[in-house]
Amino acid sequence: MEKYRDGQRELHCVFVDLEKAYDRVPREELWYCMRKSGVAEKYVRVVQDMYERSRTVVRCAVGQTEEFNVEVGLHQGSALSPFLFAIVMDQLSEEVRQESPWTMMFADDIVICSESREQVEENLERWRFALERRGMKVSRSKTEYMCVNEREGSGTVRLQGEEVKKVQEFKYLGSTVQSNGECGKEVKTELCDKRVQMKPHCWEGHCDYSEAQYC
Repeated sequence: MEKYRDGQRELHCVFVDLEKAYDRVPREELWYCMRKSGVAEKYVRVVQDMYERSRTVVRCAVGQTEEFNVEVGLHQGSALSPFLFAIVMDQLSEEVRQESPWTMMFADDIVICSESREQVEENLERWRFALERRGMKVSRSKTEYMCVNEREGSGTVRLQGEEVKKVQEFKYLGSTVQSNGECGKEVKTELCDKRVQMKPHCWEGHCDYSEAQYC
């Protein structure tokens, strides 16, 4: 982003949010992606055994429900689930990246970038189609669009005719990304989070606290 800021060039970014990402992964899609990724068949069968006839209950203030079958999604709280989800997303992204190479991913956090608004809109639609074809869904309310170094009249991004929320900053993987390409807010946030105090000026056993700053 610093490169685009320094060159005064636009960079269009869409931060894609998946709706109930782990809960929507189809089991058959998981087996397919594991095999396509080269996972040995014996390990595929081990995971299948873990998911076969899986049942759960819902606990509430007045007790819990009767057991019911869970036929879609990954197990909540399992240490294996993030790895299985990564396998599914890796295979999906291989297909989409053939057309949309400029994409950043970490687990279910997806960022699509392009130098033009039209292109990033096309890439977003490509991701939506690929995800929903596999039973997953893009959250319309939480997916957001940001333009770095925006010129007047750059417009907005739409997803199936619905306008994507436009923001001036976005927190991605713990870091604040700003539309002006600056990182000052991120630096200040880091300092405040760590409660950094500027040292006072001291001489001959006396200290001047007038310029000392606290977050």
